[in-house]
Amino acid sequence: MKIALITDTHFGARNDHCHFNDYFYDFYDNQFFPYLKEHNIKTCIHLGDVMDRRKFVSYKIAQDFRKKFIQPFVDLNIDLHMMVGNHDTFYKNTNDVNSLDELIGERYKNITIYSECQTVEFDELPIFFIPWINNTNAQHTFDEIEKTKSIIAMGHLEIRGFEMHHGQHSEVGWEKDKFQKFDTVYTGHFHKKSDDGHIFYLGTPYQIFWNDDRCPKGFHIFDTETLETERIINPRKIFQKIYYDDSVKDFSKESVLTSQNKYVKLIIVNKKDLYNFDRYVDRLLTESKAHDIKVIEDFSELKAENISDAITENTQDTMSILENYVDDLDVQNLNRNRLKGMLKSLYIEASNMEI
Repeated sequence: MKIALITDTHFGARNDHCHFNDYFYDFYDNQFFPYLKEHNIKTCIHLGDVMDRRKFVSYKIAQDFRKKFIQPFVDLNIDLHMMVGNHDTFYKNTNDVNSLDELIGERYKNITIYSECQTVEFDELPIFFIPWINNTNAQHTFDEIEKTKSIIAMGHLEIRGFEMHHGQHSEVGWEKDKFQKFDTVYTGHFHKKSDDGHIFYLGTPYQIFWNDDRCPKGFHIFDTETLETERIINPRKIFQKIYYDDSVKDFSKESVLTSQNKYVKLIIVNKKDLYNFDRYVDRLLTESKAHDIKVIEDFSELKAENISDAITENTQDTMSILENYVDDLDVQNLNRNRLKGMLKSLYIEASNMEI
């Protein structure tokens, strides 16, 4: 039996921006559901963070979500098993109020929602589901882990030590040994695909933020007989960084069409020929059909490979600015990773507040 695995879809991310919605749903319309139909896959497991906003969802996102994500499962007669992730819950200390129950509930015979842990059997293979662990359900969850006979776990877990994004490891979360009884653990939550041979973070199916640009995206197919997974790469990209260095490349011959329908950062390393630089920028602005272009300089004293993502992110997102500020603090005995974690938590909470 083949089962599709997908996680961290974050419907409603990026403030319902139309370009991102088109980008997200193109993946479902032209890759995900056609693949399931072509390969006659009749079961799918979603490992949490279905929605992006914990507190609310717009009518338009709710409608698109039902029409473009939920309805195809119904039309194709595919059983969908959905776990509650941290972005799906209204409260932080309980999963009782969540977006999946409110938006989907028991309306569909082929869709099952899991807000608490349980063992679910697929083709005589028991898989232990672990939705988001919080203060209310933690003890029950770990008690049930000890009882289950399943050797496979799937969930939405925050585990210490794994990469959240490229080069940024989590300093908070559960210890890995909490899940050592399982042969294999598949999980959502962190957006970068990574693993230690035992615990596998599957990653997001598409790019959502700039820190996704260095990590291939996609979904997975799990085989209940071989217990192996196959990754299906999503080739779509919405972010692009261009390092401009006319000392090593003639940009007058570079096509700008690769930037079509993308958010672009043009990072200036060297621009010795100002005339050709202006011509290139003009072509980028007028011919590329990019959604947005940011020009970032001056890095003339650095080599392109030495320009860190953290530097370029300064011009783009708040979280990176906060992290760079913490790194620059001249304070002894400061646990910078812990402070960054606290700031990230506050930032996410503030972003989710109703205004």
